[in-house]
Amino acid sequence: MTLLRSWVDTANSAETPFPLNNLPYGVFSTDASPATCGVAIGDKILDCQAAEQSGLLTLPGGALLDRGVWNPVMAAGPAVWTQVREQLTALLAAHSDVQAVVEPLLVTMSEARLHMPFAVAEYTDFYAGRHHATNVGTMFRGAENALPPNWLHLPIGYNGRASSVVVSGTDVRRPWGQIKGPNEAVPRFAPCARFDLELELGAIVGQPSSGPITVAQADAHLFGYVLLNDWSARDIQAWEYQPLGPFQAKATATTISPWIVPKAALEPFRCDTPDREAPLLDHLKDAGPMLYDIALEVALTPQGGKISTLAQTNYREMYYSSAQQLAHHTTSGCPMRVGDLLGSGTISGPEATQRGSLLELSWGGKEPLTLEDGTKRSFLEDGDMVTLRGAARGDGYTIGFGDCRGTVLPASDTPFGPA
Repeated sequence: MTLLRSWVDTANSAETPFPLNNLPYGVFSTDASPATCGVAIGDKILDCQAAEQSGLLTLPGGALLDRGVWNPVMAAGPAVWTQVREQLTALLAAHSDVQAVVEPLLVTMSEARLHMPFAVAEYTDFYAGRHHATNVGTMFRGAENALPPNWLHLPIGYNGRASSVVVSGTDVRRPWGQIKGPNEAVPRFAPCARFDLELELGAIVGQPSSGPITVAQADAHLFGYVLLNDWSARDIQAWEYQPLGPFQAKATATTISPWIVPKAALEPFRCDTPDREAPLLDHLKDAGPMLYDIALEVALTPQGGKISTLAQTNYREMYYSSAQQLAHHTTSGCPMRVGDLLGSGTISGPEATQRGSLLELSWGGKEPLTLEDGTKRSFLEDGDMVTLRGAARGDGYTIGFGDCRGTVLPASDTPFGPA
């Protein structure tokens, strides 16, 4: 596929993350208007609620875009997803015969505030990147026992907190928690000293299910994708996680990018999962190319300092796809809901510069990184701003997600407010 041209001039650049080929879904507000659904096109946002109210967008079942979230469109199903995309493309395509009536519905992106694009029903995070799992396992169990015995047979995951998912630009306060160092006899309650980032892709479930579904069905249920930073308190995690896994260490915040990139926009970039070392059981076998060729990077900007690129990798490095994760999630009969969010797990590549967490990049703090300004990092310091970026690059166009960004605030003087 090549660049689809739009009458919005800024959408016709090979470098813009939001060409007509993309049309990602978001929620925005301005000084003059409350939060409303929109799509990004070049450096503009089309007010989709206004387009629906004016009859430019006609969707079955009545108004779907007047709730300030995209969940009603998701719930309407894949046929409606296709209709929305086709109608939006027609409104914004070059030589559109309705440009004159659509143009007043555009808002300059720099003048808008971006909000959570959907209401998160539930949140599940996975541990499905082999390079990340191997690195972490090697640090703590040695190379011979890096992967748990079940890892090559199923996507490991845990149920997280939907309430702590926030949109890009939201500050993240360093958490307090129970910590026990290797030379300490008893735990202590203190601010996290080993606060970390995790580079992930988030998949959004657009259709409900009440029992097991196949990988192919799971793929059809996915509405779109966001970048995701699963902030992690490594020292809290080290003390609490045995035997049940992550809990408070992962509950501080999970940041997502503000635009939902539709699955349809990523179709040209599908690619296969890696060769399997152990055959997967039938319910997890690939149903075609299930990953995407999406270049990813992590950047860190110290307070008042220069930006440093910490890592560059690609989503195609994952071992299990989002569709496999969703299919496995349903095998117990677990109901899935519209708006469920699935974190891919940390995305790392085989090289040291492709590691998607500071835990890996600094090898557990033993090999601190040197930033552009000469300062060093093993884990995040107060004032650090973390930015995740992602893009799939086609023939003369780019499919982007918008920055996934958050700044670490100091821990509060006391974790407890007034009684």
